[in-house]
Amino acid sequence: MPIYEYFCHDCRRRVSLLWRSFADLEAKQPACPRCGGSRLTRLISRVAVLRSEESRLDDLADPSALAGLDENDPKSLARWMRKMSQEMGEDLGEEFDEVIDRLEAGQSPEEIEEAMPDLGAGMDMGGEDFGVM
Repeated sequence: MPIYEYFCHDCRRRVSLLWRSFADLEAKQPACPRCGGSRLTRLISRVAVLRSEESRLDDLADPSALAGLDENDPKSLARWMRKMSQEMGEDLGEEFDEVIDRLEAGQSPEEIEEAMPDLGAGMDMGGEDFGVM
């Protein structure tokens, strides 16, 4: 069962579609699972490399990981956040993706916090509810 990644031109998101067979892939028109749009472009998928948690944490602790980070440049913050999320190897959710998209568009963290007042609401951090700081 092949899984392919697509870019949806309607909702501007990267989505993954699971096809039951290669025949289905050729016979059916793909549709975005988020918005139902049909304007999809197939992407070349990233290669996954299995790494130990220790190896990932070592990479995160490396001071060179901060090279090129400019805390006053939203696009620089977005690149760093995307890199760190990839190192973690976990999907951090749609809210995280939206924050990165907004940073890449040039919005400052303050503008994002103002536009998304419920950002981080409901996150469980040791029994307490924390918003963005």
